[in-house]
Parts: sequence; structure tokens; C-alpha cells
Amino acid sequence: MSFLEDFQASLEPLPNILQRKYALLRDLDKSLQDIQRQNEIHCLQEIEGYKEGIKSGNLAPGTSLNKFSDEAQDEQKHAIRIADEKVALAVQAYDLVDAHIQQLDQYLKKLEEQRREKDNATAAGSTGLNPDGNGKTGKGEGGRGGRKKTRLGGAAGTGGTAASNAPSMDLDLPVDPNEPTYCFCNQVSYGEMVACDNPDCKIEWFHYGCVGLKEQPKGKWYCSDCNGMQKRKGK
Repeated sequence: MSFLEDFQASLEPLPNILQRKYALLRDLDKSLQDIQRQNEIHCLQEIEGYKEGIKSGNLAPGTSLNKFSDEAQDEQKHAIRIADEKVALAVQAYDLVDAHIQQLDQYLKKLEEQRREKDNATAAGSTGLNPDGNGKTGKGEGGRGGRKKTRLGGAAGTGGTAASNAPSMDLDLPVDPNEPTYCFCNQVSYGEMVACDNPDCKIEWFHYGCVGLKEQPKGKWYCSDCNGMQKRKGK
């Protein structure tokens, strides 16, 4: 059983357990209120009896009422016991919920660690498939005409169809500040990239999404800047 399944199994009976505890709390609270009202009546009656005793002369005016009757004191002790039970029940309910919250926090922490490891592995794999000057796939050492485009083959977009203001992709990946950047978006290498066949191209490498490509171009491919230069030279 996975951690999530185990957590769900332990969470399933929680509402019923809490409902029983809250119901018991309500019953105890009602009993406590009844006892407090009853004790208040007894104490007031004893105080009134003390006053009547002074008026009738059975008690001297300076005589103090040392304590209430045993019955009134027993009621007070009972009320204290009920209040203690209410506190204990509330603590139990709190601890129960808190334990499940801690379990959930552990699961979320583990899930975040797994996600981070997966993202790092994906980033490392993507970087390993693209040129970055460290011998990674794509950037050849020979002439510009022999450079590898990308690993994927297929139909091509034509030169000049990409715009220099093409939308860039936002990445939530750890990036080395010293890693070289490419493309119109001025970001590091990721995903599939294509090389401009102009040996004098200032940018050289471009992300598919930034230049409007979905598959590897056939034959020579030029970025929009170099394609424009080629057209001007041909006039």
C-alpha cells in the first residue's frame, strides 16, 4: 500500500470519530450547565438562609459563613470533573487532527522531493540532447554545412517563416548562470533545437517553438535574420 493509500485509509474514519467526540462534548457541556445552575440555586439559598438567621437573631451579625453545605460542594467538584473531561476530549480531537495534518505534510514533502528529482532528471536529459559547447549532441566540429539539426526527422518549415519576436518558453528548471544561451529568446538549450546554416549567424542555434518549427527541416535552414540577409544579397 502506497503512502497516499495508507493516508486515505486512515483519514476515512476521522469524520465519524470527530463527530462522536463533539457529540460527547455537547452532552458534557449540557450536564455542566445544569449542575452549575443547580449549584448556583443551592448556594443562593444557603446565603439567604444565613441572612435570615442574622435577622432572626439565631446568628450573630459578626458570624461568617465558613463554607457551603456538603451537597453544594459536591456539586462544585462534579462540575470541575466534567470541565476536565471536556478539556481532555478537546485535546484528543486536536491531537487526532494534528496527527493527520503531520501525515499529510510528510506526504506532500515526499511528493515535492519526487517531483524535484523528476524535473532535475528531465532537465539533465534535455540538456544532454542539445548543443552547449561541451560535446553535447547537435553542435558539430566540422563545417557549418555538416551540423546536425536535431534528433528528430520529418517535414520542414521554410526559411523566413520564423519571426524574431516569436514567443519564448518559460522554464521552471535549475539553470547554471555560466551556461551559454541561444535562440531569439536568449535562453539555455532545452528540448529540440535547429542550427542556422549560415556560417556567420550570430545566434547559431534556435528552439523549435521560437522559430515556428515542429519537425526537423529538410536541407538547409536559415533563421529569419540570415534569411533576410540572403535575400538582400541576391538582389
